[in-house]
Amino acid sequence: MIRTKEENHEKPVIDLTGPDGNVFVLMSIAKRYAKQLGLEGDDIVREMMSGDYENAVQVFDRNFGDWVILER
Repeated sequence: MIRTKEENHEKPVIDLTGPDGNVFVLMSIAKRYAKQLGLEGDDIVREMMSGDYENAVQVFDRNFGDWVILER
């Protein structure tokens, strides 16, 4: 049986308490999403690095919160 692939309308979820919550992983994901969305990834990552972990999470959420769910 062949069927058409259905679109998944749910947003991807990043578990901040797991391995994807590592700040370096978040920065990598940010660069990838920025490229896909036509944003300047280097500027976003630079802003993420300008403070502590909470700052990095807030910058990520501000830029990509419409497309990704961050979970604690």
